[in-house]
Amino acid sequence: MHFIFEVHIKPGYSALQYADAWLRASRLIQQAPGAQGTRLHRKIGEPDVLLAIATWESKAQRDAMEGKPSQQVKDIIAAEAPFVDIRVIGEFEAPEWEVIPGRDCNKAGL
Repeated sequence: MHFIFEVHIKPGYSALQYADAWLRASRLIQQAPGAQGTRLHRKIGEPDVLLAIATWESKAQRDAMEGKPSQQVKDIIAAEAPFVDIRVIGEFEAPEWEVIPGRDCNKAGL
């Protein structure tokens, strides 16, 4: 599953400062069972808007981590809270198949 949210950087703070905190928290979160990686993207034309995508083996595993985050993760998130506005876009099921250019369609489940 994919957990997707948008991050709006407040004036006086930078996307690079947030990215540093993102990396620190992600390194810890990725140790949780079911964590499968994170990505952070900057919006074209709006450098203070970021798209965050966290991939998990299942929603239950993500919910378990979210329910009991480490104190270090809580501290990082709390330290960043005054400098960003976060809007959850949603939780999305991973597709049963996906089409990726350059791959055989039969391997993509088509």
